[in-house]
Amino acid sequence: MSTWTSRRRAIGRSAVTRDVRDLSYLLRDRDGIYGRYFRRRVSRMGIDEVPIAARSPWQSPYVERLIGSIRRERLDHMIVLNQQPLLRIIASYLRYCHSVQTHLSLDKHAPEGRRVQPPDAGKVVALPHLGGLHHEYIRFAA
Repeated sequence: MSTWTSRRRAIGRSAVTRDVRDLSYLLRDRDGIYGRYFRRRVSRMGIDEVPIAARSPWQSPYVERLIGSIRRERLDHMIVLNQQPLLRIIASYLRYCHSVQTHLSLDKHAPEGRRVQPPDAGKVVALPHLGGLHHEYIRFAA
């Protein structure tokens, strides 16, 4: 599995190369997916690894929360058969989170923002997102 992880990293390297210069460490869990091959690649890139304590998911709370949200709001409602549909599901979830879903830390706004629609802009219409699990409500002139 660590070879697979490193290959994925190699495939994405060209897209990430310009950002790698700014990285000084990699905070990771102790999963076996981070094998010798992966750790060697990271080390050659000049990035120090910092594994979290064993059985301590609270040491990586942002990732744990993101994974939990994706699982609860998306993956618990479907059966995923292979990697390609999983990647599409995660991409659609992230698009939804950034463009539609409101966040309390942003005063109930979406990160990408939305324009205010006055009442005279038309009838309220529900647009389904994530296969109809969530909806975005907009005004649509008839």
